[in-house]
Amino acid sequence: MTELFGTLPDGTEVHRFTLERAGVRVRVLSYGGIVQSVEVPDREGRTADVVLGFDSLEGYLDCPAPYFGALVGRYANRIAGARFTLDGRTYRLAANNAPNSLHGGERGFDKRVWAVAEQADGIRLSRVSPDGEEGFPGRLEVSVTYTLDADGTLRIGYEAVTDAPTVVNLTNHSYWNLGGAEPGTGSAAGHELSLAAGAYTPVDGDLIPTGVEESVEGTRFDFRAARKVGTGYDHNLVLDKGVTAGAEPVAELHDPASGRVLTVATTEPGMQLYTGDHLPAPFTAGDAVALETQHYPDSPNRPAFPSTRLEPGRTYRSETAYGFALR
Repeated sequence: MTELFGTLPDGTEVHRFTLERAGVRVRVLSYGGIVQSVEVPDREGRTADVVLGFDSLEGYLDCPAPYFGALVGRYANRIAGARFTLDGRTYRLAANNAPNSLHGGERGFDKRVWAVAEQADGIRLSRVSPDGEEGFPGRLEVSVTYTLDADGTLRIGYEAVTDAPTVVNLTNHSYWNLGGAEPGTGSAAGHELSLAAGAYTPVDGDLIPTGVEESVEGTRFDFRAARKVGTGYDHNLVLDKGVTAGAEPVAELHDPASGRVLTVATTEPGMQLYTGDHLPAPFTAGDAVALETQHYPDSPNRPAFPSTRLEPGRTYRSETAYGFALR
């Protein structure tokens, strides 16, 4: 189902697309590829939206900084000093998270209106990011598919091609509260998280990785056995599986009160765990957990990290699947 969701100040229409299968209902906006809502039942059969968002376009325009549900690019997460060097040339980006660049710059993919085509069990979003957009090199053709599998799994697949060497790192920035995402519903800090990550990337005071990987053993970053997620996280966890051709299971988030379980599978080598400690009104700190599948922050400046370089003639591919269960 397609409907008009709102109109941008320049007159551009924004549409909302509804996907529904196996008791799961997902709504996606053409603006920013935003996952506006994900409705799933609890163990008593009561349905609730489990991702933070707004009922109107104005909500997203007035509150862009948390990237609620957005499709993030060209580069998800931070690039140190808002610059990187590629083939001897330095590219300068917007320092929108001073002194660093964050989530694609001042007007990244989250603030663009995408062309949308409906397809079997889902939709396909596409746009062309011109050479030099937000400082990134190369003309990048991007497509992102949102589909619901027969069991209600939300699958997000990303593809991109370029006409010049560039860097690419795409993700979805949904905030999950499995107890219900309405303001005032309650904190997600009591959710139980398990994560197949035996290492993490320590950061400096600007949340930029120091360039090393450290074991989670004996630290607060150890979620190899399920435990309450708590608060105080905005860190990249190094997934044990590394980069894979297909999406492999890496995480499980469980809300004991409602019985809802979120499972995450991905092709990506890392996951940014953010516990929403700086959410703006009407939400409060800790209201939700973001599980951003990704390559590592600042990879263009860290040769030892998995590469985010994309060459002409090659295709960037990434996939993340969000499954839903009850316990």
